[in-house]
Amino acid sequence: MKDEELFWRASMAPRVEEYPYQRVPKVAFLFRTRGPLPFAPLWERFFHGHEGLYSVYVHALPEYRLNVSSSSPFHGRQIPSGDVSWGSITLVDAEKRLLANALLDFSNERFVLVSESCVPVFNFPTVYEYLVNSPESYVESYNINVPQCAGRYNPRMAPDVLEEQWRKGSEWFELSRDLAADIVADRRYYDIFRKHCTPSCYPDEHYIPTYLHLRHGARNANRTVTWVDWSRGGPHPARFGKATVTPAFVQAIRNNGTRCTYNGKPTTMCYLFARKFAPSALRPLLNMSTTLLEF
Repeated sequence: MKDEELFWRASMAPRVEEYPYQRVPKVAFLFRTRGPLPFAPLWERFFHGHEGLYSVYVHALPEYRLNVSSSSPFHGRQIPSGDVSWGSITLVDAEKRLLANALLDFSNERFVLVSESCVPVFNFPTVYEYLVNSPESYVESYNINVPQCAGRYNPRMAPDVLEEQWRKGSEWFELSRDLAADIVADRRYYDIFRKHCTPSCYPDEHYIPTYLHLRHGARNANRTVTWVDWSRGGPHPARFGKATVTPAFVQAIRNNGTRCTYNGKPTTMCYLFARKFAPSALRPLLNMSTTLLEF
């Protein structure tokens, strides 16, 4: 299917609230990658034994073919893709393709965008219960008066998007089913971003945070569940390899002093995933998967 037909089909939603069959909600894991998935062995351990509670979708560059064994949860899960370039609307297109493909499965209830450098920092049951039992979606959305945020607003977006409505956030989102369907169905705001959020604007950091602020602000937790370290400055976050990734390092991500709210109550469990990890981190992560990570 072309994108237009895919998005049209995916935006359909039943108007009868009760499903006419036994439905077990699933979490859809949406992998946006250029090519290989160096942490596939770790994710395979994470998913093992929880079949029927998750779905996997992979968006890679069109010329790449994912090569995994037939027993892998990634087998046959690569979706038709398009060219993607950093800082352009094509990143949003990739995200919408992943969401749309996942929406075709009516059992998918929650949708998590991850990259090839993302890893889970809790086991599957913990992640599943956290997401399925939450009434909120987890999309970072804020506006601060700096060139990298408010400075990217284009006045030509008015009156549909006013300057005070402009938002930025991490592109690594987590969405409920109805919000995911709304984003896939949206043409009004998408077209505005396609025309007026040019490469120096980075639409993947602004489109969904702004859209949810305008349409579903009360249903968004305004935070991400994916930890990343921006403390070193620059356009990219810190990258962690073999020498850095220890049990103490992962434990520090899980309990790093951050406080947030979950279902209206304060908690220190704010991050379920982390990035940005180098391929060399795979072995130490596998070594701690049966102990600290418990999968």
